[in-house]
Amino acid sequence: MDALRQVEDWPAKAAAGGVLRDGEIQARRGPGDRVFRWASVTKLATTLAALVAAEEGIVDLDEPAGPPGSTVRHLLAHASGLPFDLGAPIAKPGQRRIYSNAGFEVLAEKVAEAAEMPFSDYLAGAVLEPLGLEAELRGSPASGIHGTLDDLLRLGAELQRPRLIAPETLAEATSVQFPGLVGVLPDVGRMDPNDWGLGFELRDAKSPHWTGTHNSPRTFGHFGGSGSFLWADPGPRVALACLGDLDFGPWALEAWPRLSDAVLTART
Repeated sequence: MDALRQVEDWPAKAAAGGVLRDGEIQARRGPGDRVFRWASVTKLATTLAALVAAEEGIVDLDEPAGPPGSTVRHLLAHASGLPFDLGAPIAKPGQRRIYSNAGFEVLAEKVAEAAEMPFSDYLAGAVLEPLGLEAELRGSPASGIHGTLDDLLRLGAELQRPRLIAPETLAEATSVQFPGLVGVLPDVGRMDPNDWGLGFELRDAKSPHWTGTHNSPRTFGHFGGSGSFLWADPGPRVALACLGDLDFGPWALEAWPRLSDAVLTART
């Protein structure tokens, strides 16, 4: 796919990208085995671990977790009221969409306590190892995974053809949770509404956005401050994964939508 040649023109020193259709790799560009920092794309793997835990009965999505009045569902949907970093709540649960690394750290602690093991061990056993990922969590469950493009593509395949969780669970996780909440999409801007699923950021009608203008409103995924992203669009059944070594910035809000549109145009 010629569209992927675009990653070679990015200002990053190293970048890699790959396209999936129905869980199968269609094209790839750049080093597949180089380890990159995923940053907040980590949240997709942490989300899957929490959903596995919910299906196993280890946690319940609607049980208390985090600040008073908050649940596991609130934490996953960035609706618990916790701030970006650890600290006291700055809103009541369900009142605003406040993107929160702290919320995912509290979520991981909840899963770890219920599973009676460190979260890194649960993540490895529930997600990383079953998917054949060599990626590892080095720090926060909100931002600490380091892995390769090969790893990220395997994760993307899971989002298209789920094996770890039931399709119904993924469908719920990629539907709007606590509709109508206003909030800031980090480094992009204020969104009204700032729709989110259970751990998955939802494209909907957000503008501007880091995905393309050809992405359907049903597109879900996540991007990371390290210059990484993964989205899956159920309409054309296409997913795009990219990793790089240049932090997110204005360059990405120009390059990523352009690449996304080129990929989707090539598939139609």
